[in-house]
Amino acid sequence: MEKEKTAGQQLAERLLLNRKNMGMSGDDASEQAAQDFCTPYMAFLDRCKTEREAVSEIIKLVQQKGYRPFDPNTHYQAGDQVYYNNRGKALILATIGTQPLSEGVRIMASHIDSPRLDLKPNPLYEEAELAMFKTHYYGGIKKYQWGAIPLALHGVIVKKNGETITVRIGENAGDPVFLVNDLLPHLADEQMKRPLAQGLKGEELNVLVGCRPFKDDKVSERVKLNVIRLLNEKYDIVEEDFLSAELCMVPAFCAQDIGFDRGMIGSYGHDDRVCSYTSLMAALEVEHPTKTLLTVFADKEETGSDGNTGLNSHYLEFFIEHLAKQEGLCGRDVLSHSTCLSADVNAAFDPTFGDTLEKRNCAYLNYGVVVTQYTGSRGKYGTSQASAEFMAQVRSFLDDAGVAWQTGELGKVDLGGGGTVAKYIAALDVDVVDVGVPVLSMHAPFEVVSKNDVYATYQAFKAYAQAN
Repeated sequence: MEKEKTAGQQLAERLLLNRKNMGMSGDDASEQAAQDFCTPYMAFLDRCKTEREAVSEIIKLVQQKGYRPFDPNTHYQAGDQVYYNNRGKALILATIGTQPLSEGVRIMASHIDSPRLDLKPNPLYEEAELAMFKTHYYGGIKKYQWGAIPLALHGVIVKKNGETITVRIGENAGDPVFLVNDLLPHLADEQMKRPLAQGLKGEELNVLVGCRPFKDDKVSERVKLNVIRLLNEKYDIVEEDFLSAELCMVPAFCAQDIGFDRGMIGSYGHDDRVCSYTSLMAALEVEHPTKTLLTVFADKEETGSDGNTGLNSHYLEFFIEHLAKQEGLCGRDVLSHSTCLSADVNAAFDPTFGDTLEKRNCAYLNYGVVVTQYTGSRGKYGTSQASAEFMAQVRSFLDDAGVAWQTGELGKVDLGGGGTVAKYIAALDVDVVDVGVPVLSMHAPFEVVSKNDVYATYQAFKAYAQAN
């Protein structure tokens, strides 16, 4: 029989924070639930490597659940489910609650863009009888990680007549892939003396796309001509059409199980599609919330949330104003009573690089969803810190729902840091805190998350959406 606990053990159990007790139970049932939840998530990752693809896929899923396009002239009733598509690159879902909007709304806000290599407006060129694409990297990347890996071409081309052509090459069996060349080590003495950040420079991220010349000695740049001929045959485009295109190179990897125990997922784009998927699944299961539930999928977070599809614009505010008008309210009256989970990832502790994180205040793989009270850098610049009152509310609904959770910071104080959409939503007079999945190798072409943490994050969003 287990020995009776000493007075000191009982006191420690009652008074001290035990992070392990806040983590996953590790029982077979919970691990199987996490496995079952993550199988369709991995398929979602493979289908949604850009924000446009994510919006298209999410709309398909929500339409199957009965959501319909938002009409600002329609008066909605409790239980109605609508979506607002912002230019095919950002999306808002709404499930109307039983309480009046004067009580505020609940917001779950993730982003669906990820670091990548965007094609420049005039990308195609030929040199040394090789056809190449010029790129301009998007978001915070380690440039050297993008050399000598298989890449796929995704995006849209819009012709002058308004026709939109969807491009997706490198994902299906039999498709060609592309890559950024790197220098062989035999000739790389000078390159390897560079600082790591310049192992590959921005203007060296040129993508190899062809080598066979068009068979006509009377024309110049025959390899380039042959590439554009092939694109013309497939998509009916000319080189000028690149000027009105949004094309990018993304890793051609599929999501895969990691580890002998298959407890982790390796994939491109966990940041932040892991939070977009988990918040989406939670939203789809909550049909009659007390407070109106808004699930936001934003663009442009990786470059500062600017632009008309980023959350540093007004489209979320305008959407809430439309809802408020139906009840004779001002949007600000709704916002000032609202709360938000900024659904974004945080860094997981990596024992190989353990000196970058402060062990008492960082997130760990397999400890559950991570709640990040503040982000920013160094002296908390560029952050919105959640209030103690709102943190207490978050603790309460997570514990009441039995969700495995932990807290985290993004690195040691003086090492750097980062930001999320939280500060833009806080600027609308909304209480907000960051909640999401801890990630290894964040912003790399192949990131890693724990399946248990993914499932716990879904449970956290569901608990928030259903809270009284």
